[in-house]
Amino acid sequence: MRRDLKNLKYVFGPRSVAVIGASEKPTKLGNVILKNFVDGKFAGKIYPVNPKHESLLGLKCYPSITKVPGKVDLAIFAVPAHAVPKIAAQCGRKGVRGAVVLSAGFGEVGNRKLEEELKKAVQKYNIAMIGPNCLGVMNPLKKVDSIFFPFYKFERPPPGDISFVTQSGGVGTCVADLASHYGIGISKFISYGNGASIDEADLIEYLSEDKETKQILLYIEGTRDGRKLMEAMMRANLKKPVIVLKAGRTEGASEAAKSHTGKLAGSYLAYQAAFRQSKVIEVEGLSELFHVVNAFSQPMPKGKRVAVLTNGGGLGVLTADSLEASGLELAKLSAKTKRAVVSTLPKGWTAGNPIDLIADATSEDYYKAVRALVDDEGVDSIIVIILFQAPALDSRVLNVLLGASDERRKPIFVVAVGGDYTEENRKVLDSHGIPTYDSPAYAASSLKRFTDYALSMRKTKKKG
Repeated sequence: MRRDLKNLKYVFGPRSVAVIGASEKPTKLGNVILKNFVDGKFAGKIYPVNPKHESLLGLKCYPSITKVPGKVDLAIFAVPAHAVPKIAAQCGRKGVRGAVVLSAGFGEVGNRKLEEELKKAVQKYNIAMIGPNCLGVMNPLKKVDSIFFPFYKFERPPPGDISFVTQSGGVGTCVADLASHYGIGISKFISYGNGASIDEADLIEYLSEDKETKQILLYIEGTRDGRKLMEAMMRANLKKPVIVLKAGRTEGASEAAKSHTGKLAGSYLAYQAAFRQSKVIEVEGLSELFHVVNAFSQPMPKGKRVAVLTNGGGLGVLTADSLEASGLELAKLSAKTKRAVVSTLPKGWTAGNPIDLIADATSEDYYKAVRALVDDEGVDSIIVIILFQAPALDSRVLNVLLGASDERRKPIFVVAVGGDYTEENRKVLDSHGIPTYDSPAYAASSLKRFTDYALSMRKTKKKG
């Protein structure tokens, strides 16, 4: 691994941070970033850098990076573009190991000469640089946060094992905000912008070796080196799932992408072929990206056979339709499972798949049915539909699902459609690693992608 890539550890887990361009004005990036580290209780040293101030937010302010007395692991740039290369060289001489350049005005606006000058400066000193023209990085576990959106507008997600690499800071923020809303943890958030010295392929390579990352999300508009990206995805995907959202599929969108980060989106067909060859999971939109992510918190299924459990018959039928349309199979339940389920049903009812427990099903009824499905060797995955509005149900049904999920025997997905009460229960499940969906179609689609990945990896391991 290149020396600058190894130095990414100082970007994600620095012991000291310098905010270059720190400001007293709340509307300035340098002020928001400084407040992030102070209010976020970053455990290391924080050095504001700005020759116009003697102190900021109770911290001594230094006129330049060269005047900071101690070692600096990470420098965050919030200064005009023309000043960045010179300051980057000063950082190199100071021994700074990592840099996040938020400043815009480089290749994305045609100023390639300035971007090349910056690239040479950081490469000379093996500085791991994220950017320029980016939103930067976030590591909730280490309290590292260069995202220049204030806390009250953008909820920060808790620590977790999902790392998100995004060419667009705006798209990344939306996904991270949703993750926070549902309590889904993030290991590392990386908005890399122009990727002048460290690009998306480099970041995937680094994260593939990162023990704190269990799955990698990638939002990409374009790349300078398609083969490098494909090979990085292929190697990473053998170790952990890589989920990709490609923007710039049409000609008009491709031009928009070029003006955004200075990279041409290129032929979407070529990207599709690369994704297939790499065996990564491609999703078609932000909603699907978010829906698929949480699926990987579950154990891998061994096959395509799915059992559906519901207390609302109509939703069960819709789920069965969606499963079969996606290419998954409705499992054939064993006689033992049917006997266990029938004991919970009104007299005269029979157990099929979907299993309809009817609207007056209790948490105990769900417990018996879920236990039977987990034990049934003919079932690979389980979709549980819950009408939380039903009067016979109480919060104990959450414990039923959490207990079964904690055993890590089979993946369990939940479909729950409704208002605020339903939403609050979904949040509880999502925050504990049980993926929930407000649509049978979304659940079926996510389970299909999850299952395809699992079966593909099983084939690859057998060949190996």
